[in-house]
Amino acid sequence: MKLLPMLFAGAALALSAVTAQAEVRFGVMNESYPPFFAKDASGQWQGWEIDLMNAVCAEMKEKCSIVDISWDGLIPALQSKKFDVIWSSMSNTAERSKVIDFTDKYYNTPSTLIGPKDQKPGATAEDVKGKTIGIQVSTIQSEYYKKYFAATAEEKTYQTLDEAFQDLASGRIDYVFGDSLALDAFLKSDGGKDCCAKMGDVADDKEILGAGVSGGLRKEDTELKAKLNGAIAAVRANGQYDAITKKYFDFDIYGAK
Repeated sequence: MKLLPMLFAGAALALSAVTAQAEVRFGVMNESYPPFFAKDASGQWQGWEIDLMNAVCAEMKEKCSIVDISWDGLIPALQSKKFDVIWSSMSNTAERSKVIDFTDKYYNTPSTLIGPKDQKPGATAEDVKGKTIGIQVSTIQSEYYKKYFAATAEEKTYQTLDEAFQDLASGRIDYVFGDSLALDAFLKSDGGKDCCAKMGDVADDKEILGAGVSGGLRKEDTELKAKLNGAIAAVRANGQYDAITKKYFDFDIYGAK
């Protein structure tokens, strides 16, 4: 009979282990990338991608935390298990898929050039001939530049887009090349609305620009990938995705090209 309390205690511990929430660590770039993610005055992360992360975590019934790190350190940090999933507006490209896996897409937007308002619009190699283009390092836009613009224009690289925006506003470069939504946020800001305008979206190249933004995972984490994909699908199906998106955008960023 003395064994019964021990058996019940063991069963309780086993049940607790089954129902306890695991922590999933989400890797985010350690600079503001509005409206997707940025720290508020109290140091808390907020934005569209953070809201979506919280909705996905609730669907998975998992505890989640954020680990922030430099953009070019995200994939090495994932591989060294400093966190579990890259959730930082990273496009699913053929090159990146050689070293990490990806969830299903959770948004997709074009790549865009912006420049001074008095500059002639255009986003082809001929349009940027003889100009200097500001690009954040280790991005799909940097790879696109090498294939399409390197023969006619000069590249200036930056660790952050904010640095590129500052140089564009001050006239030290002719263009900034990046994701359309991040660049649009700058054009609407106090620093961008007076100086600069959209020059145009570049022609698509799915091999370089990818199939959309997805969560990045270690290739062996197939169970986590299945959970994330299920949660992304559920959030889209139950209306949470649209509700979150309407707080930040007036169009459907999931299907944008």
